[in-house]
This record gives sequence, C-alpha cells and structure tokens, in this order.
Amino acid sequence: MEEKTKKSVPFAVTAVVTVVVTAVVAVAAWAAWLGWDQHRDVHPDGSVSGPYEVWQVAGLVLTLLVPVCWAAYRRRVTAAAFGTSAGLAVASAVDWSDDSSGLFVIGVGMVALGSLGAVFAVGALVTALTRSRR
Repeated sequence: MEEKTKKSVPFAVTAVVTVVVTAVVAVAAWAAWLGWDQHRDVHPDGSVSGPYEVWQVAGLVLTLLVPVCWAAYRRRVTAAAFGTSAGLAVASAVDWSDDSSGLFVIGVGMVALGSLGAVFAVGALVTALTRSRR
C-alpha cells in the first residue's frame, strides 16, 4: 500500500500571502469606508468635527475583522498584524498627506501602532478560542 503524501505549502509562502492579502484588504477597506469623506463638519456653535463619523470607523473595524480572524484561525497572527498595520499606515499616509503642518505623520504612527496592537489582541483571542476546539 502506498501512503498518500500530503503536499504542504511552506510556512514562509503562506506568511507572505497573509501579509499581502491583509494589507490589500486594509487599503481597500480604508478607501471604501474612509477615503471618500474629506470634509469636516461645522456645527452651529462653531465647533468642528470629522471628517469621519463613528459608523465609518466601526465599518472599517468590522470589515478588517474578517481577514484578521481568518489569519488567526490559520495561525498567522503575526503576518496578519503586520499586513493590516502596514495597509492602514499606507492608506492613512496617502489620505492625510495633504496636511501642511506635517502632523499627519504622528497620526499615521498612531494608526500603525494601534492597529498592530488590536490585531495581536484579536489574534490571541481567536487563537485561544480555536485552540480548545482543535
């Protein structure tokens, strides 16, 4: 009897694919949820808010949960974290680069670090939940 050998894709290849997929999804999600809204809202009392509304940011976060949970289920949390963070950093840098004060760089850094931490937290949760089921 011959044993069927299971061909597996090398870990490095799947990690690179995960980084690329999550980065592309992050850029596309940013464009879909936040990229079109560029105007600040001026309220009757003179205060200014925006340009993003809470529902837009919530939509972005919920959209990004899908690829992050997929990657965490496949044990690619680090790749998902770096891909998502890089995608959001690039998207925010392009979106905010017209700021003449230069302070957009601080915002981009905060987006990158915040998304990195959030993806690691979600990844740890998904990994813990799926580990007990496997």
